[in-house]
Amino acid sequence: MDVVFASRLETEPQAWVAALRDALPEARVRLWDDGQPEGQADFAVVWAPPSDLFAREPRLRALFNLGAGVDALLNMSGLPDALPLVRLEDGGMAVQMAEYAVFHLLRESRDFGRYERQQTERRWRPLDDIDRAAWTVGVLGAGVMGARVAQACVALEYPTAIWSRSGRAVPGVESFSGPSGLDALLARTRVLVNVLPLTDATRGILCRRVFDRLRPDAVLINIARGGHLVEADLQEALDRGQLRSAALDVFEREPLPPDHPFWMDVRIRVTPHIAGASLMDGTVRQIAAKIHALNRGDAITGIVDRNRQY
Repeated sequence: MDVVFASRLETEPQAWVAALRDALPEARVRLWDDGQPEGQADFAVVWAPPSDLFAREPRLRALFNLGAGVDALLNMSGLPDALPLVRLEDGGMAVQMAEYAVFHLLRESRDFGRYERQQTERRWRPLDDIDRAAWTVGVLGAGVMGARVAQACVALEYPTAIWSRSGRAVPGVESFSGPSGLDALLARTRVLVNVLPLTDATRGILCRRVFDRLRPDAVLINIARGGHLVEADLQEALDRGQLRSAALDVFEREPLPPDHPFWMDVRIRVTPHIAGASLMDGTVRQIAAKIHALNRGDAITGIVDRNRQY
């Protein structure tokens, strides 16, 4: 069995190769373009793989992505139609995304940002107590990540609802689905957290139409993909006061250019796509278990539906 690790972005590829070798001792695990013979790989583990991967490795039985989002892979030239594409299911990302969302929820609802500003002014001034009923949370996306985010908010007693196309139920969370369900969720939401997959249907979903349907003085938290956000509409919603702030971890262009206006806008908090990193140990265990299952002829979860794009 031959496994190739291929990434144009991973800064420590040898560490991933070593971890995969430990988890798959029966396999030959190699780094892409390391001088060994090509064309023999059964499985590829990838993150932003080289464009010629499929031409040089035509015998692949499955492609494992190191992230949950597969929009970039689906757009790659030469991706074989019949090649199973397997997305990462959690791998330590869900709890990190929940932490990210809760941090920004608390910063706004508990006025911690204002307390930070008061400290710089040496002002001792307790602000109003929290009214949780005024801080309704709406989560877009009911997969593993979205469910974990919603449940973390519920655990802190914030009124929380979730929306997905399929209407998947999440225990303890009010669920909505479909176009009418989206409008209903937005109408009750003050803090909107986006954890949707990026598809043709969801590209640009964070736009003026959505912002105008939120409760006044709303907050946006985007930890999914930059392609979900219409940046001009966000800027306009902030300028007219429909939104009070936004926390953005993902952008259409990454790294975010130094001259981008988001950097200097005090209403926007920018982080460099770190809300949910794929943790090596859990990710490698998951991928190795699925490779073993495929070799036994067993079915696995996480295979991307090309029609749904996730």
